[in-house]
Amino acid sequence: MASAHAISHMTTSRGATCRDSTTRDLMSQSSDKQPVWNDSRMDTKLLRRAMGRFATGVTVVTTRTPDGKFEGVTANSFSTVSLDPPLVLWSLGRTSASFNSFHTASHFTINVLGLHQIALSQHFSTPRLDKLSGIEHRIGHGGCPVLSGTIAHFECKTESVVDGGDHVIFIGRVLDASFHDGEPLVFAKGAYHRAVSLVEEVAS
Repeated sequence: MASAHAISHMTTSRGATCRDSTTRDLMSQSSDKQPVWNDSRMDTKLLRRAMGRFATGVTVVTTRTPDGKFEGVTANSFSTVSLDPPLVLWSLGRTSASFNSFHTASHFTINVLGLHQIALSQHFSTPRLDKLSGIEHRIGHGGCPVLSGTIAHFECKTESVVDGGDHVIFIGRVLDASFHDGEPLVFAKGAYHRAVSLVEEVAS
């Protein structure tokens, strides 16, 4: 995440807050005035750490460029959007080495990693000339690689691309999907974790 102008913040026994002089000024204004928050002064390190408290799964998103190059990147920004029509999304930073490949591709595949695939997550998060070299996969819709051994995958056609600040959001229409038994790989607070069931699985 790109750095920005730091703001002063205070830490209490309840954790860190993003309150600064701008907030204090706004609180002193009368209630009939609409506050204006200058988000360019947000402490991005604090924001990143706060976001890291939200646990996610781990995916590898793969694609095939118009000139036939295979590309893949580790991402935890995957989310469902709609069941009817079947839509999902994920986001990618504009400065990513893989950005142009995904931005020009017509399809992508979301590969959901299992607990046993930490090495695969690390592989695709490291810059390489050929990320699919030596990685077992098959070819799916749009020529995109579908990785072997994952606990789920979603083969998608790019439906739309939405501006998201320093990221771009890819919304895809699901053309095919499958899932398999296995523990999901979880990422939170900058580290990998194992999911622990607290209640019985809800019947689908």
